[in-house]
Amino acid sequence: MERSEFAPGDYVRHPQQSDWGLGQVQSAIGTRVTVMFENAGKVLVDVSVVGLERAEVD
Repeated sequence: MERSEFAPGDYVRHPQQSDWGLGQVQSAIGTRVTVMFENAGKVLVDVSVVGLERAEVD
């Protein structure tokens, strides 16, 4: 099993879908990252195709 650059609990944003809002990583295996976004729900993202951006949360 490949390690991912993301871990459950990390906060991210999708660079092409700003209207999805803030997302929290639910699971990450290799390049497949499942994210729960505020306005889009649960989305499976292949980070080899889409470069998720890390987000800071206050």
